[in-house]
Amino acid sequence: MLFTVTQIGYGGDVTGRKGEIQELFADLWQVPGFAGLRRGFRPQSDCFRTDDPPMLHVIVELPGVDPDSVEVVAANRVLVIAGVRERPQVDGARYLAIEIEYGAFERRIELGEDVDTEAATARYDRGMLKVVLPVAQRKARQGRVPVDVGGSETGR
Repeated sequence: MLFTVTQIGYGGDVTGRKGEIQELFADLWQVPGFAGLRRGFRPQSDCFRTDDPPMLHVIVELPGVDPDSVEVVAANRVLVIAGVRERPQVDGARYLAIEIEYGAFERRIELGEDVDTEAATARYDRGMLKVVLPVAQRKARQGRVPVDVGGSETGR
């Protein structure tokens, strides 16, 4: 994967004063402005393969995303899913807390196998994008076929 989520945590004893301080810093690093790691919306995804039929399945959580803003492209063993989750505008709103991430997103998922992009499908249902990519069949190799020469038909 091109993007990786790094979990910043704390180790050791979480009890007592030392644990409280470590917990405070761990929580502080999870705030987008301080961590520098989380910038905007980064949807979570699952990817799995089935053998019968051979297909790659990618499921991406996209709650609150307008399906018309989503672009799905598969090329060179990489699946790219991009789009925007817009923050709803509420006239006169004064936020007391802002925890939901909005903005442009792009996920690049390494597929590891060649896929048949012409037979691929994508379906958006109840905030979940499901992409099914059939694994490409190996191309038939061209070459000469050896001819086995047997005895003659006269029985010599």
